Amino acid sequence: MVFLTGVNILGVKTGAVVQIVLTSAKAMILVSLIYLGLFVGRNMHAISSNFGTNFWHGSGWGVLHSVHIGIGGPVVAVGGITIVALAQVGSLFSSDAWNNVTFTSGEVRNPKRNLPMALAIGSAAVIVLYILTNLAYLSVLPLEGSHGGGTVLSRGIQYASEDRVATAMIEQIFGSIGAKIMAVAILISCFGAANGMILAGARVYYAMARNGLFFRGAALIHPKYRTPARSLVIQCVWSCILCISGSYDQLLDYIIFAVVMFYILTLLSVFALRVKRPYEPRPYRAVGFPILTGANIIMAIFIDTVLLKYKPQYTWPGLIIVLLGLPFYLLFARGNALRTSLEPDVA
Repeated sequence: MVFLTGVNILGVKTGAVVQIVLTSAKAMILVSLIYLGLFVGRNMHAISSNFGTNFWHGSGWGVLHSVHIGIGGPVVAVGGITIVALAQVGSLFSSDAWNNVTFTSGEVRNPKRNLPMALAIGSAAVIVLYILTNLAYLSVLPLEGSHGGGTVLSRGIQYASEDRVATAMIEQIFGSIGAKIMAVAILISCFGAANGMILAGARVYYAMARNGLFFRGAALIHPKYRTPARSLVIQCVWSCILCISGSYDQLLDYIIFAVVMFYILTLLSVFALRVKRPYEPRPYRAVGFPILTGANIIMAIFIDTVLLKYKPQYTWPGLIIVLLGLPFYLLFARGNALRTSLEPDVA
């Protein structure tokens, strides 16, 4: 975190070059996984089991599944749609940064053209890569396995060690050295993800500070590198505190609940702005509005509701942290309004 923050302080171009290198490496890793799974490690037993006549066995919406409420809580039976909502935590995180490129719009040339292209190409690439990667997993390992299985194949995807399915697939192909190969690949992937979020996230605090909704010092620009250095440092300190506060899975539950909540608010703002500012120039079309936008809101509310109910140890604290921001927002907004009213009218 500290190293990558330093890299991004040196300039947006420096951070972008690092991101291009790491993203390219990550894409090559995923392409390699896809190739290995679909063509090198193909297992006819796994393919027959996963894609045979029993593909939808036990997956109907009417089938009930056992779920713990929180850690060590009571076990309840829930339907398939609830299971799908709970399973979205990982997949939502894999695509979460799709919109982060917009945070750097003030430093992008011709953003009106380049930002929509980046969003469309980036999102499409991630969707295709992850679908093909999952097909690769299913071509090597059976979906169902034995909890006490002595081999990677017998444990299957269902009981892959620590839920690391990619590692299990590579181990099935290359043996024990596969775990070491995947460890390096995961480090590269995490490094790239962290750099992208560091680069984009600090621009949010910088914009908030410029609009009078955050500490004014966060709007300071580095005199030499012209980057929001103060915002980057604030972000680094808080991120390091979070890194040592809990496990990866715990932090993931915290953040995805909050992310989905802000998606809901952002989508609702599309409706609000259509009413409040009907004549505002809109260079981008909201495809499928209002049906697609409304359906997205309903699904997002359902996911957050399910997470609140069945993962309360992490989602409720996440909600409280977000709500703590409201009094600070009101305080900053009031102070900003007061400063504006006291400024002399030079018109």
